[in-house]
Amino acid sequence: MFNDKKVVVVIPAYNVAQTLRMTYDEVMSHGIVDLVILVDDASRDDTAVIAKNLPHGEVFVHDGNRGYEANQKTCYKLALEHEGDIIIMVHPGYQYTPKLIPAMASMIGNNLYSCVIGSRILGGYALKGGMPPWKYIANRGITLV
Repeated sequence: MFNDKKVVVVIPAYNVAQTLRMTYDEVMSHGIVDLVILVDDASRDDTAVIAKNLPHGEVFVHDGNRGYEANQKTCYKLALEHEGDIIIMVHPGYQYTPKLIPAMASMIGNNLYSCVIGSRILGGYALKGGMPPWKYIANRGITLV
């Protein structure tokens, strides 16, 4: 909870067994997250198995790979069904740091903003977090234009 508001973290997941536990531990380390909802997009590794063993979580597995956008939609739908007041998406591939959860929850929970969008580019974590260089260059180019 943050200011009496339920904080739900949603995780769109696909083949992230290697980094999922580390991401989850950092998400929960802040002490404000009430529920973690992971939507597995038919991973071919142990993502769903690992997720089902995490406390304070709910796991939903797509019956087939539907793609990133469909995964996000499922994440947000489930978060709203669980009456999340503050919903924060975290990527388990660790391209975005979960360390920003308290700051983002604070901006929404204190009624400063109704929406906060993070940037792995501006934070300097994109390449360190595993973003392919071609994607980084393309993102910077699109932003410049």
